[in-house]
Amino acid sequence: MKAVLQVLVAVAVLTALAAGAPCATDHGELVLKLNKELLRSTEETGSLPNPSVHIALRLSTHHNLIKENQHLNQLKTKLHDDIQTSLGAGQMVVGRLALYVLALKSSCHDLNSLTLSEGETSEPLLTHLKRQMEKEKEHIALSHRPLTNYYQYSLGILALCVSGVRVSSHVSHKLIHAVQHGQIKHGDSLCIDSHAMAGMALQCLKEAVTPVRDQEELNKALATIKQKLLDSRRADGHMGNEFSTGLAVQALLAMGSQVKKCAASMEALRSDSRKGSYHNAMAISQTLPALQQRSYLHLKSLECRNEDDTLVLDAAPVVEVLPSMTKVSVRVEVLKADDSSSEYRLDVPSGSSLLEVLTLLQDHQMGFTFEKEDSLWGPFLSRVNGEQARQTDRRYWHLSSDGIALKEGIKDYKIETAQKITIKNTGY
Repeated sequence: MKAVLQVLVAVAVLTALAAGAPCATDHGELVLKLNKELLRSTEETGSLPNPSVHIALRLSTHHNLIKENQHLNQLKTKLHDDIQTSLGAGQMVVGRLALYVLALKSSCHDLNSLTLSEGETSEPLLTHLKRQMEKEKEHIALSHRPLTNYYQYSLGILALCVSGVRVSSHVSHKLIHAVQHGQIKHGDSLCIDSHAMAGMALQCLKEAVTPVRDQEELNKALATIKQKLLDSRRADGHMGNEFSTGLAVQALLAMGSQVKKCAASMEALRSDSRKGSYHNAMAISQTLPALQQRSYLHLKSLECRNEDDTLVLDAAPVVEVLPSMTKVSVRVEVLKADDSSSEYRLDVPSGSSLLEVLTLLQDHQMGFTFEKEDSLWGPFLSRVNGEQARQTDRRYWHLSSDGIALKEGIKDYKIETAQKITIKNTGY
């Protein structure tokens, strides 16, 4: 009996020690590293300032208030003007405008002090966002899908809700219906990031006690989203893939699930951070809040007072990138909408980005041409060999390597070994 008691005591002690032991001693260090990388990205001048980056910086517990304010001013000029230009051209701006509103909200900026013009009328940002959402809702009623996509549609609802604006029950019902009828997808694949954004949008409506057509349907939609996110978990802890896990964790936290620091999904994010997988500012901006167990819903209660202001950037290291002496063979196949195909071959330095490969291919005058457009995730292909794949036509250029879909864009994906890149005009 005495021996049994000794064993039980030993087990109890070990359990207590294990419970008190930190699951990742480098958690704080990784968070600080990502925080600094994100802050440094605001110094880049080659592209539009990213509102998602600003939101993540503001949601963080560590701040550099001077640099954050400089970035806010960049958003209020460059991004604002870009949205205004798109509006003037009659384009949909739901996603960018919603993120812009959330970024301003994250800095406690007066949303009514900024306006956009459509025709001769100048109106507040939220008025324009509500009008954009009405257009989206009407298109869903006619075509069973938004003019943009459900990710942007959810962002629009979230931005309005977080800003304290009443969301039309007709607008919210369209998202609830899409969730319940499995309409949030990209081709045949489930969109984890879109479901995550929808979850945060609908949770915001629930917490705001915003009138919806059917409260029970809202609760069912939230339960459906939560289950889809949980069902998407892989053995390594990721939900969907490396670049959707951060947003999925944010959504689960927002919907009231316990995602503790030692959870498999959090360890997956830490593991990716250690490996340097997140070198894209947009990816970091979705990962950093998750690692700090925060979500976009925290923007509702931000007061912007008594904030830590100790985040300091070290001098940027001078890195001399020498061209690789190793060459790898790359085949590039282009499949147009009519199924006609073209194939090209060339040798490129190992470590080249796909964008560099395509540029080399075009420069070699082998009959290959391409055009690209910018997005918050980086450049994407818009026209290849004279053929355009437009979102308005529900088409895009799908990229794969040896038959496996790429998870990164043309600027971030690196060619390390010989492979076949397929660029396919794809409908969704």
